[in-house]
Amino acid sequence: MKKLFVLTFVFLIAASHVFSVPIEGLITPAQRRTLEQASVVDTHLMRNPVPQWMPLNNELSQHVTGAINTLNPNIMVEALYLYKKPAFYHSSVYNWNQEQKTGIFNQMCAISTLTGIEYYSISRNSMRIFYENSRIIDGPRTRNPQPDPVFRQIPDELTLYARQKDLTFGDNVYRYDYLNTRDAVFFIQENVTTLFYGIIPVIGSGNLRSIVSVIDCGDSILVYAVSMTRAALLGFGDRISSSMSNRADAIINWFSDRLENHIFIR
Repeated sequence: MKKLFVLTFVFLIAASHVFSVPIEGLITPAQRRTLEQASVVDTHLMRNPVPQWMPLNNELSQHVTGAINTLNPNIMVEALYLYKKPAFYHSSVYNWNQEQKTGIFNQMCAISTLTGIEYYSISRNSMRIFYENSRIIDGPRTRNPQPDPVFRQIPDELTLYARQKDLTFGDNVYRYDYLNTRDAVFFIQENVTTLFYGIIPVIGSGNLRSIVSVIDCGDSILVYAVSMTRAALLGFGDRISSSMSNRADAIINWFSDRLENHIFIR
């Protein structure tokens, strides 16, 4: 397991009440002590990997279990991050501030701001750019660039397509589905195009799935992300898992920055 100390990761009710959840009901005391010191990025490279850091949330469990049953993954990466709100922005453990949630949702839809984000490369002992380009597009066939959407009220469901170029898998199209529930906002990413490592296809269309949950805990925001794939390893298992870990690391840093500088301004 890699426990990465990073500056900081997705995401994201159209219901009559918006609820916060006490963190004690989501993670164990040991997990919380770990998160007080650092975010966690944990890689599982094995047959039939099982999540180790997933918060106790029924809807999250259903989405993750469904993805596991569909993909039968051989690589899984988890990320767990606890963002402590400034005291001025604390909310009741029974009511999630709607303004905060809408702001967070809009930041998670700001796909273009992923352009240029960096991750720390352990092998190179330096920061590297992860996404060279990231843009919303009108669809996987036409691929015309679109502005990032901004909402005054969070929709029940939302689907976006994005064209993103990263250093490992090149230029690809992804589908992003946003789902709102009483307790959390979920973000599900799936690759539309086949991912290549060089000229070698390593992850088929629809075989990379990422699920992100954002849960308000009153005085903090708990973010959990899990990415999984059924990949044709062919000796590239370590490189693929490393890229997925880098992706989680970069997204966590990006999301922390969006919270700090656009939502919970100190």
